[in-house]
Amino acid sequence: METLETSQTIPLSRSDDGTIRLADTGVSLDSIVLHFNLGATAEEIAQKFPPVELADVYAAITYYLTHREVVEEYLRQQELEGDKTQAARFIGWSRPKLYRRMRHFGIPIQFGRRSLKSRS
Repeated sequence: METLETSQTIPLSRSDDGTIRLADTGVSLDSIVLHFNLGATAEEIAQKFPPVELADVYAAITYYLTHREVVEEYLRQQELEGDKTQAARFIGWSRPKLYRRMRHFGIPIQFGRRSLKSRS
């Protein structure tokens, strides 16, 4: 009789910029969760992102549903980082320069539960 595998590896990895991606596809967890929350099925998501295997989409959705609070916090932080990047681009600054100016004016820069304000 075959033994039943009781654990599986989730095909997620964190890239250098902090983005969580599915396996080696370049597709972000953000994209999978967004489409799932908009009502797309795992099959539709796999069709939308051809490099992603259907089983990996199911694994990512399972991870999201099992760790919803942690993933939602990650998504909030990703959105904040995207907003800061867009703001820096809009005014023609690099993101580090934007952070320096924010610190100069006492505006906290949040990363998770830490603030970089205290590092100045």
